[in-house]
Amino acid sequence: MVESLGVAVVGFGWMGRVHTQAYARVPHHYPRLGLRPHLVTVAEDVPGRAEEAAARFGFASATRDWREVAADPRVRAVSITAPNFLHREIGVAMAEAGKHIWIEKPVGLTAADAQAVADAVAKAGVQGTVGFNYRNAPAVEAARDLIASGEIGTVTHVRVRLFSDYAAHPDSALTWRYERERGGSGVLGDLASHGADLARHLLGDIASLTADTAVFIPERARPTGATAGHTLATGGTLGPVENEDYVNCLLRFASGARGVLEACRVSVGEQNNYGFEVHGTKGAVFWDFRRMNELGVSRGATYQDQPVSTVYVGPGDGEFGAFQPGAANAMGYDDLKVIEAYRFLRSVAEGIPHGATLQDAVRGAAVLEAMVRSAESGAWVDVPSGA
Repeated sequence: MVESLGVAVVGFGWMGRVHTQAYARVPHHYPRLGLRPHLVTVAEDVPGRAEEAAARFGFASATRDWREVAADPRVRAVSITAPNFLHREIGVAMAEAGKHIWIEKPVGLTAADAQAVADAVAKAGVQGTVGFNYRNAPAVEAARDLIASGEIGTVTHVRVRLFSDYAAHPDSALTWRYERERGGSGVLGDLASHGADLARHLLGDIASLTADTAVFIPERARPTGATAGHTLATGGTLGPVENEDYVNCLLRFASGARGVLEACRVSVGEQNNYGFEVHGTKGAVFWDFRRMNELGVSRGATYQDQPVSTVYVGPGDGEFGAFQPGAANAMGYDDLKVIEAYRFLRSVAEGIPHGATLQDAVRGAAVLEAMVRSAESGAWVDVPSGA
């Protein structure tokens, strides 16, 4: 028997839409899951946006006040896709109201914010899943298994990159994303948080790091109306960009491996250039998000001049088999969020976590805060144990 689970989405920008569509697709890809999500309500404070979302996607109701969602007995699980500065308040309130939460990273602006949500989830006995979607790619899971198996030997070093151009236009509106109080640490929270999670997911705890940051576009025009995504704004009053456009970080892992993590939101010519290169004593593995369904793998015993093979993921890798019947059939970004939704709902059904947890968010936030401290001091900074 399939149980209906009332779900809500709080914040209906692009990511709110992605979560909504993921809920709708879960039964198609995971018909044996014992829960079927039912779209109860959507909350968004921009006038008219929640009503439009309800009409388009089939929510039973709409509201401009997320507090109504917390009080709604029909809702048992909530997607939190509002701006970062609201994550702590909404996340804690939803957990205290007994709602399971699927929350986008970086879960607030600080490690303390992430910890507060994690504590509320633990105290309430509900499930919490975090939107570190790139770890859900079947190729990433295959790479993790390959590394753990020892096929590339002992890992010596890794490079993780996240380059994008979404903020490269000098006329991009000065939204909350560029404010320290509401947008936190800029590209650190937006992109480097994914990089820190991938690094930890693949290689384990980060022990220490040193980082450098920069702001390359110091002023932007203030928007004159509601914004969505990365809106352009010309002619408005200029204001300062308060948080980081770029970060470069050297990592030391608890295992002894070394790493480089680099992220930038103003890289002209780069569109979602995300990926990693992991080198070991006997081989290497490479992944590029833009070629999401394949890996570059070097393994063997020749060491010098050892070739790299292209390996296409297939039904035996991660959740690939829930989407495609054979290797080299492509999956896309939205499929990663369907996997994430499935793991969230499975966590609710079974009462144990599947996928990225609030503790992953806390540990990732500790890495980001170490980057900020290092950039300010110019020194190596230890990362708290377990991060």
